[in-house]
Amino acid sequence: MKVIADDKIPFLRGVLEPYAEVNYLPGANICRKDLLDADALITRTRTMINRNLLEGTPVRFIASATIGYDHIDTAYLAEKGIRWTNAPGCNSGSVMQYIAAVLAWLGHNRNIRFKDTTLGIIGVGHVGSKVAHMAGALGMNILLNDPPRQRKEGSAVFVSLTRLLQEADIVTLHVPLNKTGEDKTLGMVNELFMSRLKPGAILINSSRGPVVEDAVLREAMRSGHLKGLVLDVWNHEPDIDLSLMEVTDIATPHIAGYSADGKANGASMSVQALSRFFDLPLTNWYPENIPPPENPVITLRNDQKDPQETLIKAILHTYPIERDDKNLRNNPGQFEYLRGNYPVRREFHNYSIDMKKENRILNKMFETLGFNIIK
Repeated sequence: MKVIADDKIPFLRGVLEPYAEVNYLPGANICRKDLLDADALITRTRTMINRNLLEGTPVRFIASATIGYDHIDTAYLAEKGIRWTNAPGCNSGSVMQYIAAVLAWLGHNRNIRFKDTTLGIIGVGHVGSKVAHMAGALGMNILLNDPPRQRKEGSAVFVSLTRLLQEADIVTLHVPLNKTGEDKTLGMVNELFMSRLKPGAILINSSRGPVVEDAVLREAMRSGHLKGLVLDVWNHEPDIDLSLMEVTDIATPHIAGYSADGKANGASMSVQALSRFFDLPLTNWYPENIPPPENPVITLRNDQKDPQETLIKAILHTYPIERDDKNLRNNPGQFEYLRGNYPVRREFHNYSIDMKKENRILNKMFETLGFNIIK
């Protein structure tokens, strides 16, 4: 059998080769002629999976090593009987870490006090649920909005979008890109959305670029209606709006989900799904060669009255988010290069906290976040 694979999916090389011929190609450049003798495709969001790519090819199976699947024409695949999978939740822990680092940065640089701040989470799926758990561990007040879940589960946990926008000090978006229908999210951050948003709020988008309207964000920052803006995803990637980047507090090149753990999860879920389809002996495969963090032990002095600074120090130790912001600002034309050559980032569970002075409250917070505690 023959497999075409995106050459930026890590940990994949050598895994399928005992059972298949594998060609690794840049995802954005994969085209129909590459698939004329292929049985399967393993890809990411940079490859548009549609009729133009697949018509007349023998491809029977497609695995996308990503949470999102708005790059896949699922109706066409169903029409042609082509099986496909994505990797739901694969990088949810990574995006949670990204949001935690944003909150830590805001706490350190904007004097945001977690316990006095309300976080509004729009979209409470795999990612949003972990963000809510993390924010609760930090002591934040949380508002959740997820219309599809609310229709199924009732209103006990969820609030209306209007209430969330009116009350939240920070709003973070974790929605899929729905282009039509009752739960359309394309362009949801528009003038009406902004008019309902609490003046002086901070907005974070790590979901999909087209969820927001760039002009609305620029005007909200110019007028001061938005006090802060954090963007990891952009319209027209990789050709991002530089004037919008200039008004952000943190700007990163679509890497919120790019921890080594998230990449390993996406690769393994794709290999396992392909193996089940083609009956290969790799249905339990997981990468063994994930690089460890450089400094896995975080030594902390607990001599502050407020635990927030201690939490901030540990979070930013695992992920100094200013590094990614600086890299993009210095090299905006290298958007794809920065994604394809992203440095190793490991999630909280790969780190151990060495607290020089015992503090049960802080230990509980760290354990809830996923850190290990050295006792």
